[in-house]
Amino acid sequence: MQVLGVTVGLPTPVPILARAVRAGFPSPADDFVEEEIDLQRLLIANRPATFLVRVAGDSMLLARLHDGDLAVVDRSLTPRNGDVVVVDIDGERSFKVWRRQGPRVILSFANPRFPEFSLAPDAVVEVWGVVSGSINPRRRAE
Repeated sequence: MQVLGVTVGLPTPVPILARAVRAGFPSPADDFVEEEIDLQRLLIANRPATFLVRVAGDSMLLARLHDGDLAVVDRSLTPRNGDVVVVDIDGERSFKVWRRQGPRVILSFANPRFPEFSLAPDAVVEVWGVVSGSINPRRRAE
C-alpha cells in the first residue's frame, strides 16, 4: 500500500547502533550494531487508523513539525492537553495544539509569529486525528 509515496507493507528492519551518539562534544562511540528495529512498528501503533500527513507551512515549529515533514497521525487516539491534532474547522484541515481549560477546548498555533487563533462561536470543529510521531526528511542519497 502507498501513502504519500511511502510504501507501507512488509516489515523492513533497519540496524540501530548499540550506543546513542552524543549531539554535543564527541565521545568514543563504537559502531556495534545491537539489533534491528522496524520503523513501521516503532512509529505506528494502530496501523488501520494511522496515516502519514505532509506538513505545509511553519505554524507548528515549536511542536517540531516543519514544512515538508511527514506527521504520523493516529485517528484512534483521543486528544490530551498539549497534543498536536489534525482538525477540520469549517471544512478546512490544519494542525493545531489541543488544550483543555475546564469545559473549554483551545486550539492554537505552535509558532509565536502567528496571531492567537480563535474559533468563531458557530465553527464546526472535528478532530481528524492525533499526531503520534513525525519523520523529518533531511537528505536522501542521490
